[in-house]
Amino acid sequence: MNNTLYSEVPSLDLADFTSGDAAAKSKFVNDLGHAYQNIGFVAIKNHGLSDELTEQLYASVQKFFMLPDEVKLRYEKKELAGQRGYISKGREKAKGRNTGDLKEFYHVGQPTQNKLDEYPENIWPEEVPEFEALTLQAFNTLQEAGVQMLRAIALHLGLDEMYFDDKVRQGNSILRQIHYFPIENPDEIPADAVRAAEHGDINLITLLMGASADGLQVLRRDGTWIPITALPDQIVVNVGDMLDRLTNHKLKSTIHRVVNPPREKMGTSRFSIPFFMHPISSMDLTSLESCIDADHPKQYEDVTAGEFLDERLREIGLKS
Repeated sequence: MNNTLYSEVPSLDLADFTSGDAAAKSKFVNDLGHAYQNIGFVAIKNHGLSDELTEQLYASVQKFFMLPDEVKLRYEKKELAGQRGYISKGREKAKGRNTGDLKEFYHVGQPTQNKLDEYPENIWPEEVPEFEALTLQAFNTLQEAGVQMLRAIALHLGLDEMYFDDKVRQGNSILRQIHYFPIENPDEIPADAVRAAEHGDINLITLLMGASADGLQVLRRDGTWIPITALPDQIVVNVGDMLDRLTNHKLKSTIHRVVNPPREKMGTSRFSIPFFMHPISSMDLTSLESCIDADHPKQYEDVTAGEFLDERLREIGLKS
């Protein structure tokens, strides 16, 4: 394996994979595999999201988070372990930490017509009527882009191109709308409090719509933190812990974080919308035999996606 130390996240064009050009498709698969074996992140264009949808969705998300806390709290259902609706400020913390992140967020899952009985129904804020349609449109668009990304990953791993299709079509995926709220009095927050402490994502892959401000950083293999930047027409797609387990750490779930802004900008908001692509709960995450050899002994215990998710929700404080 070529151990490239990227100075920035590599950019790829999803149209190269979907256009029907065999050579372009093969190059996309190779470039994606190389990036995911090294840094675990890529920036992708031609993902299906329009500028208009992105702008309208962010506007509706901002409108919701500007509502008074007592209104937002009506949409927090703690019995759902943060899987649907509003999750209040500081509730989520990174694995291994006691201090909550400086954020609040909203979770939307599979639309009613596509959800399995085990998933809760979505919760919609009455105060922002356009929120539902825009969110579901983005959910479905990112789901389709995610399916294509997983097809490329399957080919890179020597699997059938459609290997992941039936595992994610009704998967337990989550669209998370995040508000990193203004910090009016920086001296009053815990010294170690940050917008999002360093962590790996739980799921198979994450597709991140462009955030409204800087701050996202990824930990390179040599211990250097590098900023994640994407052009306005790109989304960032990274490997999650489930895919890392499945591939016995061949594809890297890279640690990342959202740092606090400079003190003079602490009073500003940051908005971000990641799509966490999860499989169905019964998917077996046992490491693929093809990813295990004498130089790469098996690293992980066998587990299903549902069992792993349950364990991690407890670790990050959303489930008791």
